[in-house]
Amino acid sequence: MSIVFVISAPSGAGKSTLVERLRQRDSNLDFATSVTTRPPRDREIDGEAYCFVSADRFKAMIDRDELMEWAEVFGHLYGTPTAAVKRAFAKGKDLLLDIDVQGAALLLKKLPDAVTIFVLPPSRAALEQRLRDRCSDDEAAISKRLGEASREVAVCGAYDHIVINEDVEDAVSRLHGILIAERSRRANMQPRIAPILQSFGIQQEQDPEVNS
Repeated sequence: MSIVFVISAPSGAGKSTLVERLRQRDSNLDFATSVTTRPPRDREIDGEAYCFVSADRFKAMIDRDELMEWAEVFGHLYGTPTAAVKRAFAKGKDLLLDIDVQGAALLLKKLPDAVTIFVLPPSRAALEQRLRDRCSDDEAAISKRLGEASREVAVCGAYDHIVINEDVEDAVSRLHGILIAERSRRANMQPRIAPILQSFGIQQEQDPEVNS
């Protein structure tokens, strides 16, 4: 049974780097590449973190009901293709989705069992410094991103897990630990548990009793 993991974070929190490192560490994790109408940043390759499309093509995908969720963020459209989700399920792999808080809320209406993870920066000051270090935004854009970050951070309590990205390697390890822990939940282990229980003469639907 595939598990859907949703990761959200304010812009500049380092989510893309964490997602890339996590994918390198976990071979049983598939990634649904989001589509967006924003232009690629430096060193971004089409088809990796994002598929860059025109506004007309994005709207056509909406009209054809090809998106699991979509939202407008900073004047650009972002969405998760339904086909990418289905491909991961067909391969029997867990799925990682890199989605903003708007998209995550919409996705949970369709996939209520998805595991949600929010990545926090160590502080507002640290987030502002990271945004400035990117050298991709002017002062107005940075101010807008910080304002949006405050609104996004305010809803982090609705997520299942929170990871503070103060040290990249530590944050990746914590993310991987969440994946391992969620995979160990009894509901997710049922296909593997069944034959073991049967070897003890216990049917899958029965809860084993502990005798003192």
